[in-house]
Amino acid sequence: MTVHAIDIKNLTKKYGQLAALNDLSLTLHGGQIVGLLGENGCGKTTLLKVLGGALTQYDGTVRIHGLPVGPESKAIVSFLPDASFLAERDTIEACIGIYRDFFADFNEAKCRSLLEFFKLEPGRRITTLSKGMREKVQIALAMSRDAKVFLLDEPISGVDPAARDVLLEAIVRDLPEDALVLISTHLIHDLEPVLDSIAFMRHGQILLTGEVDDLRAERNLSIDQLFREVYR
Repeated sequence: MTVHAIDIKNLTKKYGQLAALNDLSLTLHGGQIVGLLGENGCGKTTLLKVLGGALTQYDGTVRIHGLPVGPESKAIVSFLPDASFLAERDTIEACIGIYRDFFADFNEAKCRSLLEFFKLEPGRRITTLSKGMREKVQIALAMSRDAKVFLLDEPISGVDPAARDVLLEAIVRDLPEDALVLISTHLIHDLEPVLDSIAFMRHGQILLTGEVDDLRAERNLSIDQLFREVYR
């Protein structure tokens, strides 16, 4: 029996009477980069928080490599939230130390290589960094775990177009062969070149899934064009 990287059945998450996720089901296998696409407020961030273990009160079943969401799944999931998680007074070097202490799968050599790629000095304090630089530090840390699942919430939305290509190159660099990367974004045009598959969301549900090449061939549209058609 094949164990999926992510296996979700009938997931519902409510905030009061509002269903951020509404009976959502989705299965994804490893060894691919998947775009989680949809309008603002469709549930993308809530879904990633559930998968990352940041939200625990929900209905339905969620499995990551066969494991329920909890300490064991967190050990194989690297979650990059949409908000900064770096302490202002820390140096980049201190952030590396925190990751080294907290995550057994942290690859410090890869992290330092990515920081060098970004031209960032480890001795710099977070408070001295621009928003784009902070995004680079967070990506260097998150992508330097030897995780089985990477969850990235809008990782390129806060930077200028020129920096997006650099960030995407860092995200796909030296990925574990069987890893799943799930990236939420509304910047489909920028992300499309690196995607293997997509999942469109609307109103807390999965609207459409498929492999990028198959969808392009079937619809005779780019994924960016398909997105505009679906959400017209």
